[in-house]
Amino acid sequence: MIASPPRTIRIGSRKSQLALVQTHWVQSELQKAFPGHIFEVHTMSTQGDKILDVALAKIGDKGLFTKELEVGMLNGDIDFAVHSLKDLPTRLPEGLMLGCVTEREDPADALVVHEKHQDKQLDTLPEGAVIGTSSLRRLAQLRHHYPHLAFKDVRGNLNTRLAKLDAGEYDALILAVAGLKRLGMGDRIHQNIPGDISLHAVGQGALGIECRTEDPEILAVLKVLEHPPTAQRCYAERAFLRELEGGCQVPIGVHTGIEGDTLTLTGLVASLDGQTLIKDTVSGAPDTAEQIGIDLAHRLKEQGAQAVLDEIFATIQRG
Repeated sequence: MIASPPRTIRIGSRKSQLALVQTHWVQSELQKAFPGHIFEVHTMSTQGDKILDVALAKIGDKGLFTKELEVGMLNGDIDFAVHSLKDLPTRLPEGLMLGCVTEREDPADALVVHEKHQDKQLDTLPEGAVIGTSSLRRLAQLRHHYPHLAFKDVRGNLNTRLAKLDAGEYDALILAVAGLKRLGMGDRIHQNIPGDISLHAVGQGALGIECRTEDPEILAVLKVLEHPPTAQRCYAERAFLRELEGGCQVPIGVHTGIEGDTLTLTGLVASLDGQTLIKDTVSGAPDTAEQIGIDLAHRLKEQGAQAVLDEIFATIQRG
């Protein structure tokens, strides 16, 4: 228990079920650590929550899910915001910072199948099976490994996507293991997709708590939830993505691990059609996490990643 002057602290959250589950967990943990404070949850709808009929790649970058919350912080309406870290842009508005990274849930992607495919795995689904995903990262990697499958965009919250699957609109979905587990839907996970098939998104499985840079009291409160090994891994991943100037809808995947005093980051850039995968690995001391990410980005650029990314950006802009 940590003693500090009591105050009411306002937590910002999106309104989705998953966002609220994550935010209420943060609220509960902080209330235990600071019983003298009052932690209030304030919800907001973001642009990304409102536009559900257009592929994410065509409507913008990760700020779609964070901008309204960031405006709330800068205006003083809320004190900090809880995000799925994979939704948080690597470049934050002036006056805001990533104040805390929580312990990571399994960052892998999951295969969720229609009941008629309960005896199948990714590599045994029939030719032409329709796989739902709204992620270009997942799409590019799966196209590379399973060119015989068909892929179709899917939007909406987790329950909406699962309802579309169960209604037969898709043969399978690719979703995040972490989101399913946090919503108590771990039983829907049919297969954890191995990293050699699908490297996960930057920050996937971790929560990122964003706050004002000039609010040391809030920063001190948030630090009780910081998980240093997760933070170091995610700082490496975010530096890698930032150096490549990739947004949420670019096929960039990562995997990180810490063994002893060594952090290892594997990163990938893929073409939209899955024909080109550029992949490499860099290791170093965990306290040099950001430099590891930068070094890996430069290494992939030297191997042709910039040309692949330039073509993707041009394709997306052409619509």
